[in-house]
Amino acid sequence: MRLSSSFAMASRKGKHGTLVLALAATLLAPAALAQEFRLAMSSPPTSMDPHFYNLFPNLNVSDHIFETLVKMDPDSRVVPGLAESWTLVNNLTWEFKIRKGAKFHDGSDVTADDVVWSLDRTAMIVGSPGKFDVYTKAIINKKVMDANTVRFTTKEPYPLMLADLTSIYIVSKKATTGLSSDDFSSGKGMVGSGPFKFVRFQRDDRVELERNETYTGGKMPAWSKVTLRFIPNGATRLAALLAGDVQAIENVPTPDLEKVRGDKSLGLYSKVSHRLIYLYPDTRREKSPFVTDKDGKPLDKNPLMDARVRQALSMAINRDAIKDRVMEGLSEPTNNLVPKTLFGNNANLKLVKFDAEGAKKLLTEAGYPNGFGITLHTPNNRYVNDEKIAQTIAQMFARIGVATKVEGLPMSIYSARGAKQEYSIGLLGWGAQTGEASSPLRALLACDDPVRGLGGFNWLKYCNPKVDEPLIKALNTVDDKVRSQLLQDAAAIAINDGGLIPIHQQVTTWAAKKGFAYVPRTDERTHAYGFVAQ
Repeated sequence: MRLSSSFAMASRKGKHGTLVLALAATLLAPAALAQEFRLAMSSPPTSMDPHFYNLFPNLNVSDHIFETLVKMDPDSRVVPGLAESWTLVNNLTWEFKIRKGAKFHDGSDVTADDVVWSLDRTAMIVGSPGKFDVYTKAIINKKVMDANTVRFTTKEPYPLMLADLTSIYIVSKKATTGLSSDDFSSGKGMVGSGPFKFVRFQRDDRVELERNETYTGGKMPAWSKVTLRFIPNGATRLAALLAGDVQAIENVPTPDLEKVRGDKSLGLYSKVSHRLIYLYPDTRREKSPFVTDKDGKPLDKNPLMDARVRQALSMAINRDAIKDRVMEGLSEPTNNLVPKTLFGNNANLKLVKFDAEGAKKLLTEAGYPNGFGITLHTPNNRYVNDEKIAQTIAQMFARIGVATKVEGLPMSIYSARGAKQEYSIGLLGWGAQTGEASSPLRALLACDDPVRGLGGFNWLKYCNPKVDEPLIKALNTVDDKVRSQLLQDAAAIAINDGGLIPIHQQVTTWAAKKGFAYVPRTDERTHAYGFVAQ
């Protein structure tokens, strides 16, 4: 199997009309490339180290500065990145050819040694709430063939190699050796090969970038300077767009959708994403820290350990009401791990019907006819309407006798506490970065197994060997038809058991000033270089 990039060649081909347009574009290039672009993001990064924490806001920023060997296109299909081609030498060996002429921002060549160092470095990170080495665990040997060629060997056939490598950023070995993750905030180690160079990071406020004039990974960015502003408050973010402080924003506030649609000075873009919004319950601990009786006294036995209770909570959620009243239509209610367009979607997992009376009956059968009390923890600045969704679900739980408090926290605090198992039930989102159901299965639902790279984000340690069995088989199965069925089977077992409770697939939105356009992405990522002047 071999795939080569043809993007550069395509720009050189065409009839006379194409050549004229290309010449005109060339003549106009200096003016177009002189512009500055300001983009408002909805969440700030927690770290500038591209290997520290596999968190979406961090990835969004890293995409501008660093490259991966392969990457995802707007529809989550694998395409060339820093590797211009790759070959499956045999069932266990993959060979990658680094793009000739690729250079780091300091002018040094990107080499196979840097690639090997980058993959090894993911396992060296200290204190990460969510490490990237889940994507490198399958590789048992890395061999530098020459300066531009590297081979990876796996113990067993590993069909996810390409998808996994879309998540590993290639850094300069020379620039990053000996650095701590905290060093990156000051600019140390921020030496990538991506379309923009790092200039300055002001925590929770902005990242400033300048165009990489030696970029060889595709079309040269149109913007000479880029400022990524971090504005978590939706109303403030939209106000910045309307005032002209920024040219584009992500995640348009749902109450303002009609206003944006009707404003001729703006363009609105949207797409169903691969991000699942879900609840994760504490299924393992006899005593759970935020489970009480109706009077607020701790319970000796955790009701969430009973699958009937978890099923009752799912039945109590009116997902269509959340879509209509909270999300303004910007969600796809689901009982699946990934949307229909992605590999491993299980069509047999039908949406759980809202049934408050049925939920009460299940609670009674489980021994909780009068319900119980619980605190639902949630981020309040990460996902579209995250805390509003949690508040709405709390009201729905209350109707079946589960008195629910909501505690919303900034994502940086929420994730740090979540990784320490401090909650009894939480709301979270997961984007299927690999473009298939194996991503949430191995990260969120597999039994905790650091050696295999499983359960890295399984914060409350759900564990069901019946889920792991088909999942592990799928990870080593090359036949796509068989692998898809295995993933569907694993997803059905986990979801029917209440290992997590799906709510919806998030619909992502972007808005831009007239004269700018954006191609919406399934992976929700917002790239300054993805905006083009019309």
